[in-house]
Amino acid sequence: MTSSRKIEANRNNARRSTGPKTAAGKARASKNALRHGLSVSVIADPVKAKDIAALIPVLAGARASDEANELAARIAEAQIDLVRVREARHQLVAYLGRSKNGQRESEGPQKFALILSQEVGQLAAMDRYERRALSRRKFAIRALDEARQLLRDINNSTTEDKTA
Repeated sequence: MTSSRKIEANRNNARRSTGPKTAAGKARASKNALRHGLSVSVIADPVKAKDIAALIPVLAGARASDEANELAARIAEAQIDLVRVREARHQLVAYLGRSKNGQRESEGPQKFALILSQEVGQLAAMDRYERRALSRRKFAIRALDEARQLLRDINNSTTEDKTA
């Protein structure tokens, strides 16, 4: 049986972990995902959507099937996401290495290390976005390769049937 002390500790923990209660707290929490904009789909950005559309024929080939184009689109989306994450990380690190007036910090590496330690959470989040984009790209490439191999196998079997 659970002790009364344990029950009280659980209740206190639950009260603290239920999220913001006030309207101001809820508004602040709703903006958490908008810090760097990486959670937004690349398709929502018209410029990135054009980049994806330009990559599809390169990846799938000029006379690719609809299925191959769809698989190539998945690869292109993941690749554009990957580029976007790396650009965001580069901008963050460049920003962290500069003072407000655009000059390098005169305090040296200790100051830069302090700034980095304060922003390590944001850098870790960017690493998670990058790993996810790499994983999506890898699985999309595998799927496209498997579809191409299946098509080659089908073409080879029909060629063998015609010669027999």
